[in-house]
Amino acid sequence: MCFLIGFAVWSGIAPAAGRWVRWGDQGDGTYANPVLNGDFADSDVERHGDGWVMITSTNHLSPGMTIMESKDLVNWRYTGHAIPSLSWEPNYGWEQMNGYRFGCWAGDLVYRDGEWLCYQIDFQSGLYLTRAQNLAGPWSEPVCLLKRKHWTDPAVYFDEEKKEAWLVCNWGKGSPPRPDVPHEIKLFKLSWDGTELLDEGRTIFSGTAVEAAKIRRFDGRWYIMLIEWQGEGKSRDRKQLCLRSTTDSIYGPYESRVVMEREKESDRSACQGSLIEAPDGRWWFLHQLVQNGEPVFHGRPQCLQPVTWDDGWPLIGRDVDNDGIGEPVWSHDKPIPGDPEFALQTSDEFESAEPGPQWNWNHNPRDDRWSLTARPGWLRLAASKPVPGDRGKLKGHFWGAPNTLSQRHLGTGKGRVDTRIDLSGMQPGTRAGLCHHSGQYALFGVRMERDGRKVLFFNNNGKQKAGSEIDGDTILLRSDTDGDDATFSWSSDGKSWTDTGWRYTLVFGNWRGNRPGLFCWNPLSDDPAEAGRVDFDWFRYDAARSYHDIKHSAGN
Repeated sequence: MCFLIGFAVWSGIAPAAGRWVRWGDQGDGTYANPVLNGDFADSDVERHGDGWVMITSTNHLSPGMTIMESKDLVNWRYTGHAIPSLSWEPNYGWEQMNGYRFGCWAGDLVYRDGEWLCYQIDFQSGLYLTRAQNLAGPWSEPVCLLKRKHWTDPAVYFDEEKKEAWLVCNWGKGSPPRPDVPHEIKLFKLSWDGTELLDEGRTIFSGTAVEAAKIRRFDGRWYIMLIEWQGEGKSRDRKQLCLRSTTDSIYGPYESRVVMEREKESDRSACQGSLIEAPDGRWWFLHQLVQNGEPVFHGRPQCLQPVTWDDGWPLIGRDVDNDGIGEPVWSHDKPIPGDPEFALQTSDEFESAEPGPQWNWNHNPRDDRWSLTARPGWLRLAASKPVPGDRGKLKGHFWGAPNTLSQRHLGTGKGRVDTRIDLSGMQPGTRAGLCHHSGQYALFGVRMERDGRKVLFFNNNGKQKAGSEIDGDTILLRSDTDGDDATFSWSSDGKSWTDTGWRYTLVFGNWRGNRPGLFCWNPLSDDPAEAGRVDFDWFRYDAARSYHDIKHSAGN
């Protein structure tokens, strides 16, 4: 059973600061941005039935490419994943765990002829396609359509009128595209069944680190939405561009116009998303806040903007300074009235046979070392010995320890994670507990010493501290976050809690925001009988509901 976290209560605007103190559905027919306040980067949205489906990137985490569903574009719920396993490169296996930063980047989801198709490009490898008859799966193993490094962001379009299919992508070097490296938007002809590239592609636009193209055709013209770095120094911004063909030829020529930019008071770019038409004919743009400003420890959240059309051009958000370019709005009427309950899963009582869709493993898991059925109602993590490897700046056993399970951090206000652990299966060297990780990590848990004593410990990105000796076989661990500050406490009964005084600063890294989760490993042995195990009774995550770090003016 998964507990749902609700964000329906409206707190309005904090007048003194001019900032929203609640994000998402406000419960009064309006919403406040971000509508998804966590690391939901690289989104793509597809209309289906009476709602929408979205995918977001997951990099080296497994399963890959998170799927979410919504009825109103504001309230979203995890559904599953379009990539069951990162099977195309050995780096993503638990035997190597050396795929940090890569894996599942931005992708595109499409539904046609009764089948779902999900395209994604691994920057280090190539273009991959997975397929499913049903959104819930099963999804096929990824199939490579073109092996090549240094390209990203595929988007496809099936032209039902002309019976032609196309794929656009970013084509160039850099990880990610850098402002000093020219990039191209390249167009490929795609087979009508979507499974084969039919030519070598043609460049249709070049610019400064251009990427994240999405292609559509309506009113006899082709439209390509993309982003480009413009400006220098503090004024440098990732602008949202729109290309519009001057004829009905997909090859152009194209006119270009900036259709959204960040506010003057903000240092974080607002761009890279999907144009969406609602049933009532209104248009919307769901996009991310890019990681070039603050705060970024929680990743790249999703914002929803109204779109107006003028002379065949979209204007995203509202034109605050009357320069013909839209800026983001931070509150607005919902696209579709409906239930304001924010049903995004966070907490888990571990009553199912598989982890809930909010979870991802760090790289592909070692399936013989975890179980939700060996002890029903508990997650069992059997310890593995961390695998060695050269991971550059990522030092320490944590990065090579299989079966760390984590989920997205939500919000930038106050949040709390609790878990209860049965330690009776530990062996000398076993260590297990709560973690926060991205490009750095914090581990808070219990380890068994060689003499059999169980000791509380804290590991801040390799800097370790030891705490109290633990009597008994059960412990409760807690992490409290406030902004980017995390503190840790423990209890033997769940009533009286001891603050450890240990602290950790949450960060963004490996192209991912902070992720709270659970871990278990043993650096002394990989023998199941000697490595030990622990059982987690539950994971209860009361996520931050406030968002008070984006500067903006109040109102719509």
